[in-house]
Amino acid sequence: MNGRLSRYHRSCKSLLPMCLGHQASTWSTSKTALPSPAPTCLSPSLSSTSAGCLPPPPPTTTAAVGHGIEPSFLSEVMKVTRGFYELPLEEKQKYSNLANGNEFKHEGYGNDMVVSEKQILDWCDRLYLLVEPESRRDHSLWPTQPPSFRDVLHEYTVRCREITSLVLARLARLLGLREGYFVDMFDEDATTYARFNYYPRCLRPEDVLGLKPHSDGSVITVVSVDDTVSGLQVLRQGVWYDVPVVPNALLINMGDGMEIMSNGLLKSPVHRVVTNAERERVSVVMFYALDPEKELEPAPEMVDDEKRPRQYAKMKIKDYLSGFYETFARGTRVIDTVKMSE
Repeated sequence: MNGRLSRYHRSCKSLLPMCLGHQASTWSTSKTALPSPAPTCLSPSLSSTSAGCLPPPPPTTTAAVGHGIEPSFLSEVMKVTRGFYELPLEEKQKYSNLANGNEFKHEGYGNDMVVSEKQILDWCDRLYLLVEPESRRDHSLWPTQPPSFRDVLHEYTVRCREITSLVLARLARLLGLREGYFVDMFDEDATTYARFNYYPRCLRPEDVLGLKPHSDGSVITVVSVDDTVSGLQVLRQGVWYDVPVVPNALLINMGDGMEIMSNGLLKSPVHRVVTNAERERVSVVMFYALDPEKELEPAPEMVDDEKRPRQYAKMKIKDYLSGFYETFARGTRVIDTVKMSE
């Protein structure tokens, strides 16, 4: 077996939740609690490649505390998010993601892409903005109200970048790679998008989803959620489990890019958002992806021709992300299209 893969399996038996002061979270429904996995730094889903390895932890998102962002600033992020969605509709539509009233574009305010008249829309408004590279920001789509929105978003982008770099370094170590392996991939052309979600109250939550089941097309995702209203759920073995609310925490989620680069050792969990009949909910999501002109494929160190052959085909990142938006709208997963047959 590849030496790095061997070290990976040894580490997954003993790694403690040390990164960023993380506390491992368990997901539960009202009827049953998910058994706690062996604790890991980021609680990724780990796939076994040899007999005798611990069973893989569930595909969860970890609540990271001790991340260095002050609770007061996280509250400010939520405040400007709510402030934007409290604006009159005509004010929000100044930042519409429909060019000329009908041509969909990814950035801006509105709903997600519609690809079919039969498509069921999510019960969610969103504001989607490119925040990195800074030179490519389209400030015509950045709200001027609330007055502090732009400054708060810029500062939040800087702070989350620091956290993401630390997380990526720890993930590389977990996989037996050089600590800077993933961090170095995020060059000046790597992209970060911020998505501000607003989920209104829904009187029939059993019939409508806030956000359909999906995995993230990013390499890694950082989520700041409402401290008072839950709604995020993670799929495990056909059962949906609630992600508990952890005050002042950031949720760290593996994306498809990390699953592919780790050759399937780290899993990109399928998740969704359910609606609430009594309370509205907001969240802010940061999606980190590599330079769109680069190619996405398993790291050579993660491939062992005998024990763990290549699991995913090579694909240009911009093509992968384009496919992601299309499949997301249809409720399917683009990562399934690049999985190699046995």
